[in-house]
Amino acid sequence: VSLMTSQMKRLEYLDMSHNLLSQDGAAARCRWAESLSELDLSSNQLTDAVFECLPVNVQKLNLQHNQITGVPEGTAQLKSLRELNLASNRLADLPGCVGFPALELLNVEMNLILSPSADFFPSCPRVRELQGGHNPFKCSCELQAFVRLERRSGGKLFGWPGAYVCEYPEDLRGRRLEDFHLAELACNTTLLLVTALLLTLVLVALVSFVCIYLDVPWYVRMTWQWTQTKRRAWHSQPQEEERALQFHAFVSYSERDAPWVKNELMPNLEKGEGCVQLCQHERNFVPGKSIVENIINCIEKSYKSIFVLSPNFVQSEWCHYELYFAHHKLFSENSDSLILVLLEPIPPYLIPARYHKLKALMAKRTYLEWPKERSKRALFWANLRAALSIHLP
Repeated sequence: VSLMTSQMKRLEYLDMSHNLLSQDGAAARCRWAESLSELDLSSNQLTDAVFECLPVNVQKLNLQHNQITGVPEGTAQLKSLRELNLASNRLADLPGCVGFPALELLNVEMNLILSPSADFFPSCPRVRELQGGHNPFKCSCELQAFVRLERRSGGKLFGWPGAYVCEYPEDLRGRRLEDFHLAELACNTTLLLVTALLLTLVLVALVSFVCIYLDVPWYVRMTWQWTQTKRRAWHSQPQEEERALQFHAFVSYSERDAPWVKNELMPNLEKGEGCVQLCQHERNFVPGKSIVENIINCIEKSYKSIFVLSPNFVQSEWCHYELYFAHHKLFSENSDSLILVLLEPIPPYLIPARYHKLKALMAKRTYLEWPKERSKRALFWANLRAALSIHLP
């Protein structure tokens, strides 16, 4: 057909629609009339190869209702083409304007375009109208960029907004593209990663601050040591011997309060009628064992634990260990094993944050207060002895 027209010097319009025309790829045999400016090849069986055999001076080209899937780059150099109709084909995306620098009108309706390229208008500056409706649009982040481009294009989309409807996904089917919106965070991967990273860092910082403020690492370490000590004790001696009570009370105090313990507490409880057997670290800790292991063993072999509270107590690291393990025994055995003796008043601001167990105990449990007046001390010792009344085996 092209060879036939090459001899027609004044042919301007040629209609070959509704035939069975196809292109065999022999582009070298194409000799169209140079005067041909409008060509209608609609409703045939043409494929992408048709762009290898087209009139170089054509201005209007109708290729609708064929089997074209795309415009091969570099094959078509139609510098005069102003109108291109590719409706009802198999296009998966918008064709570029590399081979059509003068293109003004493009029709790609009823193709298979899911997400049109957002760079179409920037690459085709002379296009004043794009007919792209009635395609199975997939409403996603890629399509969102195309919708934003339409808003900036100044009404170049023919049939907008009625002909532009979401087909995928199922829950958005039938929604107009103009009503489709996604958050910037959902579509911007870089922004999403940066936001997630910042939130993770903030969460890690917050958790770290809470852990440090509540001294969580210390409690984890102490729980681990308690578990290891219990495991070693379980394998080293029978369970009955391990749990046997040998003392009325274990005494926990700061070294700065040792004079009161040695000169007042121990003489008054361990001597006289109904003497009490106290467990004190200087004489009852077993040499060779770790301090933590000795603390645990003494607490478990004592019926009660006496804590001599003072500002010195809350400044002692070992007193904190002893309070922690005694508190653990209190809850694990559901017993009433703690006796608090307030040797000196403790202002709340002096109690560190890690001593939240001590604050809770002082708020909920009754404690014995060491009286400054000598006349009241007899009642103090009587109450303390009554709290320790138990018959040891």
